[in-house]
Amino acid sequence: MATTSQPAPPQAAPDETAALLLRIWRLALVARALDERLWILSRQGRANFVLTARGHEVAQIATALTLRPGIDSAWFYYRDLAAALALGVSPYEVFLGALGRAADPHSGSRQLTAHFSSPRLGIGSVSSVVAGGIPHAVGAAYAARVLGQDAVAMAYFGDGGASSGQTHEAMNLAAVHKLGVVFVCENNGWALSVPLHQQMPIASLAERASAYAMPGWSVDGTDALAVHRLAAEAVARARAGQGPSLIEARVPRMTPHSSQDDDTYRSEAERTAAQAADPLPRLRDALIAQGLLGSDEAAAAWTQARAMVLADEERAAVQPAPEAGRARRWLFAGDPPHEAHEADEAPEAHP
Repeated sequence: MATTSQPAPPQAAPDETAALLLRIWRLALVARALDERLWILSRQGRANFVLTARGHEVAQIATALTLRPGIDSAWFYYRDLAAALALGVSPYEVFLGALGRAADPHSGSRQLTAHFSSPRLGIGSVSSVVAGGIPHAVGAAYAARVLGQDAVAMAYFGDGGASSGQTHEAMNLAAVHKLGVVFVCENNGWALSVPLHQQMPIASLAERASAYAMPGWSVDGTDALAVHRLAAEAVARARAGQGPSLIEARVPRMTPHSSQDDDTYRSEAERTAAQAADPLPRLRDALIAQGLLGSDEAAAAWTQARAMVLADEERAAVQPAPEAGRARRWLFAGDPPHEAHEADEAPEAHP
């Protein structure tokens, strides 16, 4: 049965919880600063087709921090910039890809912005196909079962991806075999320009979980601690062999669908409400209220995050573009690895 998680009342957090909330907030600041720079680069014609994480950051980071990078696997969709940062992707790497530089370690500058792929961090290749990574996540969980590993796969998707047939097929297979998968739906209420009520006749995607005999939770995706607790529970279940879970994180989409979308299908009131639901001020204010952060410290942290992101952009911008002769590289097996992955693919790395 689907359940809805309600935020706990504010209270003094123990040291471990305080450290977690501060980590989520600082990562979210970097994600927001990076997101804003990418949007500006798209407007300057220097970055092509940007899809932002704005409004989703806290939910993405709180879930991703429950994984073991390089052991568990994460299967993002094209909006999961903040989750990637939480697992260890750097803003510098993001800029290398966005600016089309040869040193881009995720695709050799062949993918759209924020389309990650990192064997080192356990990030499966991001697909522009809606819900494209969900069957792959289930396949990764099945492989872990065959290999006797306790690795968990976490599949991220938007509410539009929940309407894809392959989402049903993947969830059904994961439930039948009790595979270690955590399905995370970032429900911002819009599948590009289609509102939720035109996609499905239910109020919450979590209601579908019971049909697959898996737990389903709907949670306020701007509540960092509530999201993290549910994700940690789902990951623990998966690691213990108890099967998959479904988490619906209700989040605001603060921007148009992409840098190429005019957002005219939303009313001014809907756009204003999305801006008002920004999770970053909520988390900052909670940290200040609990005495974990000062207002001056919060302002300085934002300034520092922006400066770091700008420095990474400048460093990436001077890197060379790919050589034309590499256009057909990495299309077929047997090609030498990208220089960023030479150590990972060396024979001694695979005894």
